[in-house]
Amino acid sequence: MMPEIELSAELLERIDSHLEEGETREEFLEEVLDIFEAEGVFMQEGYSE
Repeated sequence: MMPEIELSAELLERIDSHLEEGETREEFLEEVLDIFEAEGVFMQEGYSE
């Protein structure tokens, strides 16, 4: 079973407003994480793997 994360309705609306046609929320969030990792944001904040 895949873990679940609860998000507020407001955050889901914000995510949905950025989705491209046919894109899932999961795909969008993966893309956001890829961008953050590529820019080194997590490493700067001490969240590196």
